[in-house]
Amino acid sequence: MVRGVLQLAHGGKGTNSPDRIGFDSTGSVSLTGSNDSLILYPHQDHMNRIDRLTAILTHLQSRRLVKAEDIARRFDISLRTVYRDIRALNEAGVPINGEAGVGYSIMDGYRLPPVMFTQEEAMALLVAEKMAQTATDQHNSEQIQSAMIKIRSVLRIPEKNTLENIDDNIAIRSFRQSGSIEDQPENILQKILGSIASEEVIHIQYSTIQKQEYSERDIEPVGIYFSHEYWYLIAYCQLRQAYRTFRLDRILIIRETGKKYLHHHPTLKTYLEQLQRKERLVRVVVQIDKSIVHYFREEKYKQGLILEHVSGELVEMTFMVSGIYRIAHWLMQMAPFATVMEPPELIDHMVDMAEKMIVRQKKVKSS
Repeated sequence: MVRGVLQLAHGGKGTNSPDRIGFDSTGSVSLTGSNDSLILYPHQDHMNRIDRLTAILTHLQSRRLVKAEDIARRFDISLRTVYRDIRALNEAGVPINGEAGVGYSIMDGYRLPPVMFTQEEAMALLVAEKMAQTATDQHNSEQIQSAMIKIRSVLRIPEKNTLENIDDNIAIRSFRQSGSIEDQPENILQKILGSIASEEVIHIQYSTIQKQEYSERDIEPVGIYFSHEYWYLIAYCQLRQAYRTFRLDRILIIRETGKKYLHHHPTLKTYLEQLQRKERLVRVVVQIDKSIVHYFREEKYKQGLILEHVSGELVEMTFMVSGIYRIAHWLMQMAPFATVMEPPELIDHMVDMAEKMIVRQKKVKSS
């Protein structure tokens, strides 16, 4: 029977940690250290269990607090198994704080030695690096490249060779012709994320689609997301006294103000969930001629705009609305320049409205 061993790092001062968690030939877990050797309990699939214990330790170190339910879901095990594994790690000298039903955390200062990456994990990280080079700004891309160098340094020789061999065989192509984030203020992503982390107001100069007008605003960022090859920012706008969506490639100037948020905001995930719970929202997608977009700068936000994407001479707008009738009447104002793409019920309603209008106009003409 093969013996499995998991190397552990010693904790802080006064921590009586073992040097290893090992599986002996009977399948039992043994803990060996400078003072004692302790046998925990048998487990038949010992290699799977040693991998899981290592993964649970890594997972605990990645978050401030981890619930037992999250561990069970991640590793596809029962809560009873989670409690046994946490108890085993505690008895092995890993300083885990917490209790069942609340959550677990590792005492600050405790660290495992560098972990080994599998070939699949290493290739996935290489793909992520390639995507970051295309989808983020220069500063963020440089930080990710720096992190990848550190990751490559702990890879085994076969994994290093694999990455070098396939590096030039992976490419992320962008279909954007203009408005690249590289043209925007330096380090814009990190500045926004730093603002969210410190809850400090930032000042921006923002432009319209055709860059005909500029506005100066103090905003309280809530979160950022990437969609249709553009980065978007959800923030509380102090000028409008409401939440607004900003596209990062239209932010011309960004600077810190040193002022704290005036309001308490949910996370981006919570904000979007609350928005959906507040109303049963309907997703509406419309394509509008770019030449007329500037005529309804603010009205589009009142209609529920959440996303804009320029494609040639068209602007594709995505709205989240509580019903189709209000936005249908708004869209009728620009009927010759707009095409409803979804949902089907709105398309049918627009056709019905247009047909009724044609019938009425024909009656007037024939009278």
